Amino acid sequence: MRTKILKIISNNILSRIGITKNAFYSDLYQSHNKKRLEHLASLGLDIAGRTVLEVGAGIGDHTNFFLEKGCEIVSSDAREENIKVLASRYPEIKVLLLNLDEPPMNYEELFDIVYCYGLLYHLSRPAEAIDFMAKCTKKFLLLETCVSFGNDVSVNLCRENRLDPTQALSGSGCRPTRKWVYKQLKKHFEFVYLPITQPNHEEFPTDWTSFQTKNGLSRSIFIGSRELLKNSLLTETIPLKQTRI
Repeated sequence: MRTKILKIISNNILSRIGITKNAFYSDLYQSHNKKRLEHLASLGLDIAGRTVLEVGAGIGDHTNFFLEKGCEIVSSDAREENIKVLASRYPEIKVLLLNLDEPPMNYEELFDIVYCYGLLYHLSRPAEAIDFMAKCTKKFLLLETCVSFGNDVSVNLCRENRLDPTQALSGSGCRPTRKWVYKQLKKHFEFVYLPITQPNHEEFPTDWTSFQTKNGLSRSIFIGSRELLKNSLLTETIPLKQTRI
């Protein structure tokens, strides 16, 4: 009986991993990743050789971006099935099971960079997540998230499909306004920036006055920094108009 139970558990885990891979390996998802990383590279940030904490890593589609730059990276995710794939893809790095809706109170490791692309809007407690990430950050936090149009300061909680491995583990997410994210980052970082450019992808608006979205998803990128970044591609304001790279 014990062997049969263990076999059923093992099969369930393998099934979940299979579902996870299928969700992350779609052409649409991979194209989206490519455009985001192309844009990040275009900003010319001081990333090479840094220590990095990657949160919400999924199965590690962005991880190699930092490994190729000689970074020492710790990758994390809230789903066990994602962690298993991460560990199999990158056996040379440290991986952590880390749920930013319930961040650990006693986590003390510091990193030059915290990388949070595509996670914040899958959280029901995004302010607490930003607080945790800021405490781990020595230099800057790279943050990309879905947002809502508007000039108000609102977190806009919403429901998500918790059974989808690319969605909120808790079943609750958020679509904060850019001003909400900016103000939260300002609580923890002296300098907060947005790029004047956007990735070349339809989910990244360039005109924030049009109030039009694609499939309800509109994305923005933020950088919270401990020091002044002299970079002509960054602005300390929230731009109404951006361009594409």
